[in-house]
Amino acid sequence: MRFIPLIVARPEVQMAIDEAIMIARIEGKVPDTVRLYAFSPSSVTIGRFQSVRHDVNLEEARKLGIPVVRRITGGGSVFHDEFGEITYSVVIGEDFHPFLRNVESSYRYLAGPLVDALKELGLEAGFSGLNDVIANGKKISGSAQTRRKGVILQHGTFMYSTRVEILGTVLRVSKEKLRDKGISSIWERVTTLEREGIKLNRWEAYELLKQSFFNAFPLEEGELTDYELELAEKLVEERYGNPQWNEMR
Repeated sequence: MRFIPLIVARPEVQMAIDEAIMIARIEGKVPDTVRLYAFSPSSVTIGRFQSVRHDVNLEEARKLGIPVVRRITGGGSVFHDEFGEITYSVVIGEDFHPFLRNVESSYRYLAGPLVDALKELGLEAGFSGLNDVIANGKKISGSAQTRRKGVILQHGTFMYSTRVEILGTVLRVSKEKLRDKGISSIWERVTTLEREGIKLNRWEAYELLKQSFFNAFPLEEGELTDYELELAEKLVEERYGNPQWNEMR
């Protein structure tokens, strides 16, 4: 398996790279791949089938200079804080492990290194629902997934010091959703490493996650191919950098 070192870039570029890796993997041109990356500037990504106006406060996002990009994966809207969040991404064949054939077990298998990393820090960590990782009972990571032709793309957050107050401003979290969770405020549901008393900078969080993924998978450090970079450039133009795609719902 290939590991791609940290890339810091705009959201349309990050989403394009993830899809480019998936396409290249389906075509048999690259191996199963894990990468860690960070968004700059802080960004919002929304799920493939979400309504951007319903789930994102676009006025507030524009005011704060936060771009909004639609993913090809499902799931909800996500705030990626350039000062407090790292995203992991795994592109892998369904035949890599029996757990990958089932959606729930695949989420847990691929996000397992995040749980291991949290436990390494001494936190009580585990899974909640289909795709959330919790630390001391609160959500610290969420993942999203898509499958094509026997290949899975799963990516998700790791909030080490995300500014939850900005998250709560730019994402529209309905009162009904909060009620369903049995809480009255997003503060009761979401946490970060910093909120749990562990202060890490980006590089420390990156190294922690990198080591955890290397412990879990047979990884070798590599780089993106020219083919993937060309594909990503094309995808930015046609999809992720295109308002028609990002605002289609």
